[in-house]
Amino acid sequence: MKRQDFSFDLPEELIAQDPLEDRSGSRLLVLDKDTGEVSHHIFREIIEYLQPGDCLVLNDTKVIPARLIGSKVGTDAKIEILLLKRMENDVWETLVKPGKKAKVGAKISFGEGLLTGEVVGIVEEGNRLVKFTYDGIFEEILDQLGQMPLPPYITHQLEDKNRYQTVYAKHSGSAAAPTAGLHFTPELLKEIENKGVDVAKVTLHVGLGTFRPVKVDNILEHHMHSEFYRIEQSEADKINRAKENGHRVICVGTTSCRTIESAADENGRLRECSGWTEIFIYPGYQFKVLDCLITNFHLPESTLIMLVSALAGREHVLAAYEEAVKERYRFFSFGDAMFIR
Repeated sequence: MKRQDFSFDLPEELIAQDPLEDRSGSRLLVLDKDTGEVSHHIFREIIEYLQPGDCLVLNDTKVIPARLIGSKVGTDAKIEILLLKRMENDVWETLVKPGKKAKVGAKISFGEGLLTGEVVGIVEEGNRLVKFTYDGIFEEILDQLGQMPLPPYITHQLEDKNRYQTVYAKHSGSAAAPTAGLHFTPELLKEIENKGVDVAKVTLHVGLGTFRPVKVDNILEHHMHSEFYRIEQSEADKINRAKENGHRVICVGTTSCRTIESAADENGRLRECSGWTEIFIYPGYQFKVLDCLITNFHLPESTLIMLVSALAGREHVLAAYEEAVKERYRFFSFGDAMFIR
């Protein structure tokens, strides 16, 4: 399979720059994965497609304000750091721009010395290992100095940091939001539970590797970056119960999907566990747990459009995307949603 097989034409003006005022007022394209048939709705109408006994799986990770802008000690050169993965002893794997100014031993000051970072190593793809020193609590300092790490295709300033968080975000650790969940409001989730749908929460800390473009022509040569996940027994039980009783498991977002597919045994059962996943789902993959998926519209030639193509078929997905472009849907993180059923 070639990377170019997952390409489509997207007018730049359809890339959503700002979140809608009403989270659940975005549009929803419903795609039948067997027939390819599509229909158009408002997101809050998702409840009409959920049935008692179904299990809706949410990723309750919380985005940290992972973008730090500082100056190199000694030269005052501006340096931008993106926190990717927490290691041990206040060391983080980071993305540094410009990399040439961040050789091993370089020190960077943030917030006039409130936080200092020293480059202590260089790992794959040029990512830097940075050891931070500070007084107090790292998370509080980060909250004070850091900015939300919005994707590069969003050029507008985000007025309210919380709009790049789901309303159920709980466990801090993501460098990017699980954006399919941004459409839910507390009221809509309550309605869904009142209908008899089980809501299970899993955690996968989203790294930027999920969104990195596939650069190799043969997609089988693409390497996924590892991301940390955790599933508690109570949540595994909800998902197992839906499967045992013949109901559907519906994941909100590709990250929830990758979590449960990584953790499931060969019979599709889940138990309490945590670990790191590099799972890459593309056409030909046999889903062990997932039945349906709520997801946003993804970048051309990305691992995310490959994942949805594994569920609904490449031709059906690309035809649905063509329809979404024609109908002027909003794309990517702050854009509209798709329900693959």
